[in-house]
Amino acid sequence: MRLTRPILAPIGAALVFALAGCGSGATKPAAVPQAATGSLEHLAAEVKCTPNMQTDADEIRQAICKNSDGKFILATFATDRGQREWINGAKDYGGHYLVGRKWVAVGETSTMNALRTTLGGDIEEGTDHSGHGSDEPSAGASHSGH
Repeated sequence: MRLTRPILAPIGAALVFALAGCGSGATKPAAVPQAATGSLEHLAAEVKCTPNMQTDADEIRQAICKNSDGKFILATFATDRGQREWINGAKDYGGHYLVGRKWVAVGETSTMNALRTTLGGDIEEGTDHSGHGSDEPSAGASHSGH
């Protein structure tokens, strides 16, 4: 029996992970397309909004957009590094971010989830500041991107 238990433990763990990923079709999230690329105007057109430009510079272009899914900020970047620095700084203010290659959308969770079905990308969360009274550091408190 000593040989059986070490073998069963990894098999049991693998089975738990496999089952955790498999649920009924009713709860399966919509398939996420490959992340979109293109200009701010192209991305805005993909999600059917007319961008209200706020910043139009060489390194960043940022607009406020509104469509049937909600209101959000859409930004495009000249470089991957510039994008990551912007996101790292913005996350200190909380929020929900849909991140693609050289672009990001910022808004409510439901809006980001809806945009993701068209634009693809990854959802990132900003720092949660709701627990200021606790002694626990927030998830991003020790993270420094500068």
